Parts: sequence; C-alpha cells; structure tokens
Amino acid sequence: MSKTLVRFTAGLLLLLGTTASSFAGELKEINFGIINTDNAQTLMARWEPLMQDMEKSLGVPVKGFFPPDYSGVIVAMQYKKVDVAWFGNDSGIDAVDRAGGEVFAQQRNVNGDTAYWSVLIAPQDSPLNSLDDMLKSSPGTLTFGNGDPESTSGYLMPGYYVFIQNHIDPKTFFKRVVLNNHGTNVVAIVNKQVDVATNNTINLSQFEISHPEQRKQIKIIWKSPAIPLDPMIWRKDLPEEAKTKIRTFFLNYGRTGPNVKAELAALANLHLAPFVASSNDQLNSTRLVRLYGERSKVSDDEHLNADEKAAKLKEIDAKIVAVKKRMAEVAKR
Repeated sequence: MSKTLVRFTAGLLLLLGTTASSFAGELKEINFGIINTDNAQTLMARWEPLMQDMEKSLGVPVKGFFPPDYSGVIVAMQYKKVDVAWFGNDSGIDAVDRAGGEVFAQQRNVNGDTAYWSVLIAPQDSPLNSLDDMLKSSPGTLTFGNGDPESTSGYLMPGYYVFIQNHIDPKTFFKRVVLNNHGTNVVAIVNKQVDVATNNTINLSQFEISHPEQRKQIKIIWKSPAIPLDPMIWRKDLPEEAKTKIRTFFLNYGRTGPNVKAELAALANLHLAPFVASSNDQLNSTRLVRLYGERSKVSDDEHLNADEKAAKLKEIDAKIVAVKKRMAEVAKR
C-alpha cells in the first residue's frame, strides 16, 4: 500500500475522471475513507496496519483517503470515489441519506463498550470547572474551539445539549470561535490558544497514551449523554460478493485466525476492540438529536411567520415520531 497521502478537496474530487473501483466483475481495489479527526499523518499511522491487513485478506489494493474535512469523505462516497469509510454518526447520516451509504459494522472501545461521550475541555488551571461556570461567564470574554460541522461529538452534541438547550448562539456568546478537528482542539487547549473546546472521550484517551504529561494539563468541564460508537459504512451499490468479503474481514478481525495478536494490536492502535455487526438503525438516536435541534431553531426563528413556523414544526414533528417509532421497534427485537 502506498504511504502517500491522498488529500483532495471536495471541489478537486469532482474533477477526477477515473472511478475508484471496477464493478464489472470482482472488486479491483478499495478506497478507504477516513474522517478528519486529527492530522492526516496521525490518522494514517493509526489506520494503516488495519488497511494493510485488509489488503492481504481481500487480495486487492486498499488505498487510504484522508481529506481535510468530514464532507470530503461524504462527497467521495457520493461520487463513488470511496467504497468503505469510517464515519461518525452525524456524518454517517449524510453518507446514508445523500451518498448511498449503508452501515454494516460498528466500532467498540478497547473495553468493549459501544458508546462514547462528547466533552467540553479547558486548561487544567482554568477558573472554568463546569458548564455552569462557562454559561455564567460574561458574553464576549471567552474563546471557543468548535468541531467540524459534520462531527457528532465535536459539533452536533455540544451544539444541541450545551447551546440550543441553553438558548445560546456560540457566535455571539464567545469572543472568537474557530472550527478544528479533535486533535487540533486538544493542542489548542494545552497551548491555551482557546479557553474552551469540544472533544470526545476516545480522542482524549488516545492523547493520554501519546502525550501523558500534556493530558494532565486538560480537564473536562462537561460530558454529554452516551453516543453510539462510530459506524463503518460501505457504498450500498457494491457487489454483494465484495460486501460479503468486507463484512467477513471486519467482523473476524481480531477474533480468529493465526494473526489475532497482531490484529488486536492494530485495533489497540485505534483504541478499539473487535468490530460488531450493525445497521442504519444505529444512527437513529443521533437523528433524533438532529431533529430536536432543528425544531428548536425553527421554534426560535423570528423571521418565520406563524403559518410558516407551524408548517415546518409539523414536518419536523412527523419525522421525530417516525424515528421514535423505529427506535421502539428495534428495542423490541
């Protein structure tokens, strides 16, 4: 597998004329998309052992795709330039709804959990020790490191539970807001470039392993409700034979075969345990948070007249009912 990083902007991606894979018969190669939670070199170091093992197992080249933002992977899948990808739940919704994706597996933490948490972090010596401390600060005095708009833990969850529920607009509440990935936000807190930033429990655990002393300089001041751990998503239109091989690889990885120890080490490098089977239903709880956020924004929108607001709320409420119904059906299984 080439070590060269493939970094396209969404605009450049659209100009590419060659398809990533040939589906006339067997899958000829696999383009593997990785969302931008950290710098590309760090992500490649974490994911390359698994991709190399995938290449050996499937017998075709596996090429990593590391765009500069989450949207790059969504667009790549939409235009059939990415075949399999790691997404967050929020970006996974767009991959499924807009890019023809389908959830087939779910990550697990090294302890076996299938959940993680969004957090707000601050420097260890900051006077901010809780969300309440932050909310009581004078508007325009703090700087904030927000996440990628497609990030579940870096943007959606704090956006709803911290800001929408408290009727706060980050753009007016903070003196300055910058959008960064998780890795950059951690460094910004350590270097005191921002007062508060979004992150998640997985990224902080990875940072503690690689930078134990710097991790001591960070504290958590807010923690979200539990979030389903990230989905693995393939293009729904992949050949069934290819899907079977890909699914078998992921669900057996770190469980069976002569290379289990090495595979478990590769998973540990990602701070993961062996994958479990999943489906689009794992996105439902995140869909619900999205819809609640949309409903709150519409309800507070002073630019809509009464009829427009009522119509939009009715549409959103119908979607909320449908998602809740589906969640209840899944829970009964």
